[in-house]
Parts: sequence; C-alpha cells; structure tokens
Amino acid sequence: MTSLELLQTAVRELLGDARLIESTLPGTDLRLWLLDPAHMARPFSGEETRRILQAPPYWSFCWASGLAMARWLASHPHWVQGKRVLDFGAGSGVAAIAAARAGAVEVVACDMDELALAACEANAALNGVTLSHSADFTTVQGPFDLILVADVLYDRENLPLLDRFLEHAPHALVADSRVRDFTHPAYRQLACLDALTLPDLAEPAEFRRVSLYHGQAPTTGPRTQPL
Repeated sequence: MTSLELLQTAVRELLGDARLIESTLPGTDLRLWLLDPAHMARPFSGEETRRILQAPPYWSFCWASGLAMARWLASHPHWVQGKRVLDFGAGSGVAAIAAARAGAVEVVACDMDELALAACEANAALNGVTLSHSADFTTVQGPFDLILVADVLYDRENLPLLDRFLEHAPHALVADSRVRDFTHPAYRQLACLDALTLPDLAEPAEFRRVSLYHGQAPTTGPRTQPL
C-alpha cells in the first residue's frame, strides 16, 4: 500500500465519505493532499466525533502557521539554502517541503504520528522533493543548521521545547497563531503574517495572524546569522 493509499484508507475509516484531494495552497506553487472541504460541511455523528477527538487527522489540514512558514521560506530562501533542516511536528509536511524547494541540502520531517509521516511522504512526492523522516527529533543524527516549528505551541506543555530546539541547532524558526504572550530571551519576532487553515475552518481573524519568531542559541563569540 502506498503512503497515499494508507492516508485515504485512514480518512475513510474516520469519516466514511471523506477523501483527500490534491489542493493548491494560495500564494504558493505547493500542492498538498488535504481533506475535501465538501465533507466538512455536514454534521458529524457522535461516533465520528469520538473518533476525531481520539485520533485527530491534523495531517490532512494545512494549518495557518504552516502555510505562513512555507510562504516565508519561499520569499527568504537564504534561511535554508545549503542547510540541514529539521521540521518538528511536521504534520502535512508543508514547511519541510517548502524548505526542500527553497534549496535545503537535507530536510528531516519529524512527527510522532505514523500517518503524519505518511502524509509528509505523499506530499513530498506531489511536489517533486524527497524528505527524510523521524518520529523523535532527539534521536536524529546531527548537527542541524535550522529547526522549523509551525503550529506546535498551541499546547502550552510544548513551550519547554523552545530551549531544546536550540540544543540541537543554532537557529530555530517558530510560526504560531495561538500564543499571544510569547516571551523567551532567545527568541525575537521577525514578522506577523496573514494566512488561513485549509480546508477553511472559518477560524476567527485572530488565528489568521501568524507570528514568526527567530530563536538563536547562546554563543560566546559573535552572533551567527543564517544568511
């Protein structure tokens, strides 16, 4: 069974009439296999709701922060060109694919969900790039030049990972639309970007504003730049 067949089977088991369709992301030349919006309009049964809550198919969406990160890397390829990059919590793989398209020498898509890694593989093939895969970023052989993090901080328990990222790479780019009181001495805001989640979940306007932060590991010498 191919990775795409595995994913199609998974969404059918979750929602019997659901399917993934090839979708072009606005403002980019990237394409992803995403849930068909036609199947998002109907009400879900109690059993379907239970299955969604138990194993949410987050990899079948392109979340706003991932889309914002992908657009940023396309416009600022020097952040990844010739670099070894890890995409933490890769989901659909959109940020990892954008990094590969922008010239990264290697991109590791990291996610603990087996289906998310299958989505990364299927979406990478759709965009003509190759990704490496890992279920645990602490076990990937380093070093990395940059770690990408999109739509991960919605879970406040993930905030301590901000320090761990900078133990594995000198730089991190974090895209987030949920945390409004983000403060960390190693991270500074680079930009505030407009994006949306696909399929469109009709999220409030505040969740369509994505903040992008640059984290840099402490150094005793001159500050290094990813330029």
